Amino acid sequence: MTIDEIIDDLEEAPPLLEDAEGSSGPRRIALFVEPSPFAYISGYKNRFQNFIKHLREMGDEVMVVTTHEGVPQEFHGAKLIGSRSFPCPMYHNVPLSLALSPRIISEVAKFKPDIIHASSPGIMVFGALAIAKLLSVPLVMSYHTHVPAYIPRYTFSWLVEPMWQVISKQHPPLIFSNISFIASDGEPEKLLIIHVGRFGLEKNLDFLKRVMDKLPGVRIAFVGDGPYRPELEKMFTGLPAVFTGMLQGEELSEAYASGDVFVMPSESETLGQVVLESMSSGVPVVAARAGGIPDIIPEDNEGKTSFLFRPGDLDDCTDKIERLLSSKEFRVEMGKAAREEMEKYDWRAASKKIRNELYNAAIWYWRKNKQELPNPLQWLARMFLPPQEANHN
Repeated sequence: MTIDEIIDDLEEAPPLLEDAEGSSGPRRIALFVEPSPFAYISGYKNRFQNFIKHLREMGDEVMVVTTHEGVPQEFHGAKLIGSRSFPCPMYHNVPLSLALSPRIISEVAKFKPDIIHASSPGIMVFGALAIAKLLSVPLVMSYHTHVPAYIPRYTFSWLVEPMWQVISKQHPPLIFSNISFIASDGEPEKLLIIHVGRFGLEKNLDFLKRVMDKLPGVRIAFVGDGPYRPELEKMFTGLPAVFTGMLQGEELSEAYASGDVFVMPSESETLGQVVLESMSSGVPVVAARAGGIPDIIPEDNEGKTSFLFRPGDLDDCTDKIERLLSSKEFRVEMGKAAREEMEKYDWRAASKKIRNELYNAAIWYWRKNKQELPNPLQWLARMFLPPQEANHN
C-alpha cells in the first residue's frame, strides 16, 4: 500500500485527536535526526530546526535524539539527547550514531512517544526502527540524503547497489516513509552567477568550471564552505570568481539578491533548499533535472519560474543561462514569477502537513494493522535473513 492510498483511506477513518480547526491535538513526538541539526551546517540543519520550532508552537512535546556534538541545553522547549557518535568512514565531517544504548532506550521509553520520526538514510534509523518495535510505537521515516549518489565520488562504485539494498530494507511498504559587496567586486556592470551551499565533491561543482569557460565576461560567486572548497578555489584561480565563506541572515539575503542567475549542478539533492531560497529572493534558477529539484520546478512551471537542464549536459545548461543573462526583462519577469510561486512554500505549512497528514496516516495505519505487524524478533528475521523458498514437494 502506498502512502497516497493510505492518506486516501483516512477519509474513511475516524479522526485522530483533532481539535475544532481539524488539526491534530498535542502529541509526544520522538525525532531521531542524524547528523545533528545543531552542529552540521546545511539546509538539513535549517529544515529540522524549523520543524522542531513549529512542532513546539503547535503544542507538541518533542524529544530529539541526535549525534552528541554541539547539542545545546535547550531548543524551543524540546528535550534533547545526544548519542555518542563516530566519523562517517567515507565523509569524516559527518558523525554517525546508532542511538541504541540502554540510556537512549530508557529515555525514549520514559518519554512515551505517540510517534517516532527518523531521518534517513543513515545508521541512526536502525536504532529508531528497533526502539519503535520494542516500544510498539508507530514510525515515520523521511528520506533526506541521496547517499548512493555520493558513493562513486568518495569510495567504490560497486557499493552503490548494496546501498540501494540497505535503503530498500529501511523503507519497506509497511513503513512511511545562500551580498552586495559580491556584486560590486570592482566590476558591478558584469553579470553574476551565484551558487550557495555546502561544498562537497558530490555536488558536481566542477561542472561550474566548464560552465564558466563557456561564458566569458560573466562572474561567479560561491557562498558557503565545505571540504571541497580548497580544490574549488584552486580550480577557479585566475577566473572572475569570489568565495565569500559562510554567510547568514541579512548578509546571506543580500548575497542572493546580488545574483543574476543561480546555478545548481548537483544531482543528489533531496530537497534543494538553496533553490527555494534563491527563487524566494526573486533570482531565477538553472538547475539539474535530478533528485528533488523537479518537485520545486515541475514541468508545467519550467521556463516560467526557473529552468531545468539535463544532468551533465553542458550545452543545455549554458543555453538556458545565456537566455536569462541576455535579457534583464526576462530575468526580472521570471524572478518575480519564482518569488510568487515560493510564497506557497512555508516552514510552518510544511511542518503542519507532516504533522497533521503524514503522522495521522502513520498512526491510523499502525492501529489498523497492529495485529498483523511482525513482533520484534520476526521483524529482525525479515530484515537480516534471506526469505526461505517454499517447499513444493
